[in-house]
Order: sequence, then C-alpha cells, then structure tokens
Amino acid sequence: MRKIGILAVAMFFAPPCFHAARAADVPDFSGFWGRNAFDFEPMLSGPRPVANVTRGANAGDYRNPILKPEAAEVVRERGAMSLTGKPFPDPSNQCAPYPPPFIFVQQLGVQLMQQKDRITLLYNQDDQVRYVRLNSTHPQRLRPSWKGDSIGHYEGDTLVIDTIGIKPGPLGLVDRFGTPHSDALHIVERYRLIDGKSAREAADRQQKENGVIMNGGSVVLDRNDPGPDLQLQVTVEDPNTFTAPWSGIITYRRRAGPWLEQVCAENPADDPREYYGGGGTHIPTAARADF
Repeated sequence: MRKIGILAVAMFFAPPCFHAARAADVPDFSGFWGRNAFDFEPMLSGPRPVANVTRGANAGDYRNPILKPEAAEVVRERGAMSLTGKPFPDPSNQCAPYPPPFIFVQQLGVQLMQQKDRITLLYNQDDQVRYVRLNSTHPQRLRPSWKGDSIGHYEGDTLVIDTIGIKPGPLGLVDRFGTPHSDALHIVERYRLIDGKSAREAADRQQKENGVIMNGGSVVLDRNDPGPDLQLQVTVEDPNTFTAPWSGIITYRRRAGPWLEQVCAENPADDPREYYGGGGTHIPTAARADF
C-alpha cells in the first residue's frame, strides 16, 4: 500500500450554514456516509460495469460487451499486469486526483454538504473534494480537468449531478480495473434516500461478492442505523470507449466513529521503486522531531 500513515482525527461536522441554506422542500443528504466494499453494485438489468474476475488483483473482465475493442485490450493488458503482483498505476497508488467515476468505486467514505447554490462532496481517502454548482449550466468553452465540470439540480426526492469535461490520460480511469475513457466521457449521478433494510441488504450482497475491507482504510459504520440511507446510481456514457451507456450502484450507510485522514506520498508513474506491490521506495524522515 502507498499509505505512509493513517491519523485518527476528531469527527468534525458541517458548519450550520451548510444545513441552514438547504431549502425545506429539498431532501436532506447531508452527513457522513460509508461502505466497506469497493466497486459498483450491478443493476438488475441493462448493460453492466466491468467486474473483477478474481479477488486479490484488479483484473477486469475485458470480455464485457460494453467495451469497444481498444478499451477491452487496455483492460486485458492491465489485468494481466495486476495478476503478476505488480499493480498498474492508477490515481490511488500514484497519489493523483481521483476523477469520477473512479472516485465512486475507490472511495469508501463521503460527506455531503448542501448549500443553496452548491453541493460539496468530501472523500476521506487522500482528501479528495468535489464541487457541484446547483441550477447552473456547463460553460460553452470547457477546459478539461481531473474532476470535470459538475452541475446539479433536484428532481423531487433525487439529487441529479451531471459531469463532463473530465480529462483523459494514463491515470484517467473509469474503474479500478484500468478501463480508460476519452474526452467524450459523460456521467450522471442520481442520489436518493432508501430504507435502512434495503441498504443493509445491498451492502451485505456487495461485501459477499467483492469482499469486506478490513484494513486501516475501512469505514466504521453505525450498526444501529435505522435508515434512511443513501444510494447513488451512476450512468456512464462515452461513445469512444463503450458500445452503450451503462449504469452501476453505490449504497452508503451512516458512518460512526472518527473521520480518518490518510496521508499519501507521491511517486511518479515511471519510478521503478514503487511503494506498492512489494516495492520499497524510501520515505524521507527527519533527523529529529520538529515538535
């Protein structure tokens, strides 16, 4: 793992202004949410996201029909690399910004803060932040960026976020299996509250399928949480990479305990002394304590 330290810090709460600014007729998604299994949950029907073919390595099913031939070959090559015990570079192990939708499948904890004109999403791993403008439009001239340009609005009990302008590149990945994307990537997120029983069942299915995260990056969930809980449905479209739009689900439950700060030491992708996959890159240390 690339993490060189995990510090437990006191849980902090959103300033009152974040809650006061939320209109009375808008659903309350604010608070700390978490899960303890990576990747998307599959939809009941329709095209499905790329799934892992084995535990213990990020080797995606490159035969998934949503992949165009060039994308399938990239997934195949990166899966073969992962199966050798040498993980391929991704935003997480390279300490890079996490683009959506990679951020959904990798991050286990998220905090939503609702304001009158903006949604702020905080993710606990590597201090990732996203800003969503409400009731706005995408600029006509958009400079691609890691997180892209996100706008949102409410449709009844659902928060809808539309994101474009996510820059492609070696670390511009859709998932943990190395699926690439082009500059035509378009993502729509739909957040809604579901009952606690349905959320527990969904979380249990995902943990059984993908395994439970038990190391220091795991999220402490509220065992007494009666619900409602938060569910995210993500729809991904990229005609240069995928044969059709596809969707996946992330189910969150209320988290308990402290917010964990994870410290990341940056390494370039071409450095042969990687700090993951059994590497041993030296981490600089001070001769004496500075406090």
